[in-house]
Amino acid sequence: MSLTSSSVAVMLPISDPDRAREFYSDRLGLPYEGTNSEQSLLYRLASGAQLVLLPRPDQEPSPSTALSFEVADIEAEVAALEGRGVAFDDYDLPDLKTVDHVCVMASEKAAWFRDPHGNVLCMHQNL
Repeated sequence: MSLTSSSVAVMLPISDPDRAREFYSDRLGLPYEGTNSEQSLLYRLASGAQLVLLPRPDQEPSPSTALSFEVADIEAEVAALEGRGVAFDDYDLPDLKTVDHVCVMASEKAAWFRDPHGNVLCMHQNL
């Protein structure tokens, strides 16, 4: 078996499964697949990848980007998610500045937001 041909699962800690399901299903529009024996919420992502939301009420979320979704039109996606109540992070740092929630970098545009548990998520558009 080679890792290059293996499926990928992204695992994120959550503290409240009901709030997580509302956010990932209703706000982000990800297809919910059910739960596993550990009561983790399962979502199918592109290319066969899976998002596993692990009930871990005492675990702190990562302060860095945990997952990034590639999109074709980041401005349209930001507007769509804002319309569903997703709040975006804005930055005004020397090397990272957002305008209308979007940061333009050398090879991509990106916008960051957090799930209800504090996990940092991102959308990016390759340039």
